[in-house]
Amino acid sequence: MSVVSVATNGQRMSSVLGVSVGAGAVRVARPLAGNSARRGTVQPQAADAFDVQTVSVDDRRVEELAADAIGAILSADQRITATAIAFRDEQHARAIRAELARRQFTDYELVPDVAAALEFLEFSGELQGFSTVALYDLGASGLSVTVVDTGTRQVSYSERTSDISGDYLDSLIREQQIASGRIAHPPDAAGLAALDALCRTAKEQLSENSAVALPSTEGLVLLSQENFEALIMLAVESSARMARDVILRSEQPVQAVALIGGCAQIPLVARVLRRWLGVPVLVPANPETVATRGAAILARPVRQRPAPTPFTSAFENSLPPQHESVPPLLSSAGAEKFSRRREVSIAGVAVGALVVVAAIGVSLGWGPQVLEHDSQSSDAGTTSAVPTTTKPATETTTVVPTTTDATNESLAAPPPRRETTTTTEAPPPPGPNTITIIPGLPPVIVPTLPPLFPPPGG
Repeated sequence: MSVVSVATNGQRMSSVLGVSVGAGAVRVARPLAGNSARRGTVQPQAADAFDVQTVSVDDRRVEELAADAIGAILSADQRITATAIAFRDEQHARAIRAELARRQFTDYELVPDVAAALEFLEFSGELQGFSTVALYDLGASGLSVTVVDTGTRQVSYSERTSDISGDYLDSLIREQQIASGRIAHPPDAAGLAALDALCRTAKEQLSENSAVALPSTEGLVLLSQENFEALIMLAVESSARMARDVILRSEQPVQAVALIGGCAQIPLVARVLRRWLGVPVLVPANPETVATRGAAILARPVRQRPAPTPFTSAFENSLPPQHESVPPLLSSAGAEKFSRRREVSIAGVAVGALVVVAAIGVSLGWGPQVLEHDSQSSDAGTTSAVPTTTKPATETTTVVPTTTDATNESLAAPPPRRETTTTTEAPPPPGPNTITIIPGLPPVIVPTLPPLFPPPGG
């Protein structure tokens, strides 16, 4: 685990700690003694007054390295009372949180890396005079472009891609060096990783030199600025096209673009973005540590932490889920499905009851009358006359509603009772073939069957 310290100046550190967890490195930052790490208290020329340490990622998980670095610093300096860790997205935050929970670390806060970067850029005076900016963050694992309002902290639009990244640029250098014949292809994965690290170093040195020559066990890595820019031009232009599309989709008047991340130091990136976007392009000093230093500015002890900054548009998913007042099974969609299932169940019960009644009617000899009544009630006409027995001149008219309305009304409430004076004829006297099956119902007359064989002598 290699550690690189920046801007220590032999001074004592303060009591807050900022951390950024990247794919290629873990960085920690503490303001130097005398700086309160609050916006407006440090002049722009003193914005680099932070102690920054970089832990290079090896074959271990980056979350483990971050937890090790935080634990080592907290053990060495008991005065640190607040720690803020910048995260990229919710999946990233969950991985960090899980590793810290395993180590039983609790006194920390997670902040979006966009919020941390914006905080430092305003702290250092880089964004003075700009109300809406686009953050172009090109790091080892990918590119993120975010349009944000500097006053309200509102994110209008954000997009991320892994099609262009620092690792991808390193692979372009590696393949170009192997194709040139100066470098032999490594025989194993370890040799390939060592060659990638050498190409990464060459890329970083080209930000300050016109050419680099780095020896390796496989040969000499030789790269000039001109060859490097020709090699990555298509990828950089593709990233500029993406930044332009994000700005257009945000529908906001972006006034400047701020470059952060390790690859922001490549001079070609700033030149291409200026040409494509036509707005000022800001490149702060040490752009790879902007989020780390911003996290140190945002770090507060638990009792002093303000309400979280409302980065609602891009970081809604980063917040922990809140308890809803309505359980998921009784939400609007769930309640609607439950209501529909209940309606279907009630209709099924009604249909089943009708089937049972019809079956009893058929068994009692009412089949023709029931079927005839059903066929009449299902006709288009809605009026049927029910004659009475004693008063043929006066008829009771019953309005039969349509099928849907009748069903709904029958389920909603029973129809009002109407008193109708009717006179029923007395049932015929029971004969020898009359059988009463159910008391209270009309008797069933069994027909007389002819004998099977004629009487003798007939």
